[in-house]
Amino acid sequence: MAIWFRKSINVSANYLKAKTGLWGLLNQRHLSPCFHSNSSSPTSLNGKNYRNPPSFFGNSTTLFGSRRFESVKAGRQEELRYDNGGHQDQALDFPGGTVPFTPEMRFISEASRERIPCYQVLDDNGNLIMHSSFVQVNKEDAVKMYSTMVTLQTMDTIFYEAQRQGRISFYLTSIGEEAISISSAAALTPEDVILAQETQYREPGVLLWRGFTLQEFANQCLGNKSDYGKGRQMPIHYGSNKHNYFTVSSPIATQLPQAVGAAYSLKMDGKDACVVTYFGDGGSSEGDFHAALNFAAVMEAPVIFICRNNGWAISTPVSEQFRSDGIVVKGQAYGIRSIRVDGNDALAVYNATRAAREMAITEQRPVLIEALTYRVGHHSTSDDSTKYRPVDEIEHWKMSRNPIARFRRWVDGNGWWNDKDESELRGNARKQLLHAIQAAEKVEKPPLSDLFTDVYENTPSNLIQQEELLRQTIQRHPQDYPSVE
Repeated sequence: MAIWFRKSINVSANYLKAKTGLWGLLNQRHLSPCFHSNSSSPTSLNGKNYRNPPSFFGNSTTLFGSRRFESVKAGRQEELRYDNGGHQDQALDFPGGTVPFTPEMRFISEASRERIPCYQVLDDNGNLIMHSSFVQVNKEDAVKMYSTMVTLQTMDTIFYEAQRQGRISFYLTSIGEEAISISSAAALTPEDVILAQETQYREPGVLLWRGFTLQEFANQCLGNKSDYGKGRQMPIHYGSNKHNYFTVSSPIATQLPQAVGAAYSLKMDGKDACVVTYFGDGGSSEGDFHAALNFAAVMEAPVIFICRNNGWAISTPVSEQFRSDGIVVKGQAYGIRSIRVDGNDALAVYNATRAAREMAITEQRPVLIEALTYRVGHHSTSDDSTKYRPVDEIEHWKMSRNPIARFRRWVDGNGWWNDKDESELRGNARKQLLHAIQAAEKVEKPPLSDLFTDVYENTPSNLIQQEELLRQTIQRHPQDYPSVE
């Protein structure tokens, strides 16, 4: 099957016989007991069996059995993947599973011989790849996905221009990465909880999909009285209780462990939902990332980690961030089922997320998705990415691997879209957003007192003093604070 979720079990390439190959080993019948499946078939808190793989994997017990070796019998040496030098009956029943002995001194290789493949459904021209394994998207969802991607692109263009005009203070675009947030959102349900990350800020597509209006986006970016954050956050730090979308916070990767805790709460309550948290390749260099993956694996929390690996973090290439094969192998190292997908392929992202969600909920387990993409725009309005990467590289991804253009070709090919639809969509999106910005600019700013509320039930003396000092400063320099109440 094209979707390759790697079983979370440490297997070195050096342990594999060269003449057999990994897939040959996986297909050998004698290997299936290696992934021990408890006959008692435990169930999740919602009563569903979480030891059997979802139906879309077919008969794949070899790949998707138990999560760990649970006894000496389960770890018998004749079921291991490598030659242990004749020590067939010697093993250590160690906490966490049986460990075989070997007379050979072997170090685990620092890397596999081949890179993990990338799941893809559409080629760069929007054509279905032969023998691709995927669930078809109906016309209604496909058109909504495409329309939302175009709307996000339009919103990014206009807000970026607004920042350059001094109308908002800061902005980041999702240009080149639109397929990840929107396609993943399409595969989720409104009950699934979203925690976005500072490392990217590039998940407004999830909110757009869930019904967050252009006016609500404009209110937040301009920090007016209608902003749900009361003007206390930087622009693009969106949040919405109504849409199960936690407010974006600035510290890198801090929401990853929080996402695991939220997912474990859903598990304890027996909810038919999961938590999805987004982060960038740069966020994987933070300690919170590693703590979160280990936490999720041990607690078997229904959380989906979606990494946008756009190759550059803020300005540091992945080659200078880590020596591993991207992010996907880090999930395996922590005992988490993982997959690498083409992040510019809307159908691949949709299907991978859909499959991951079913596994997370029915099997009560974490899943990691590494989406390979490219940040075509600058990291933010404070950045000039041409200072650290070649312009021709940016243009290549912008023109040849554009996720919106690729998906439109597929939608066009199905007879679901045409040039007239395109013109109307782009014209209406631009008109609506310009109107939203103008309306947001007319709304007054939140009162100064809001800076000191919503944290303590009884305001402490130090905050009272700070407010007094701030008001004195404003009185001395009224020309610098014309709109402050």
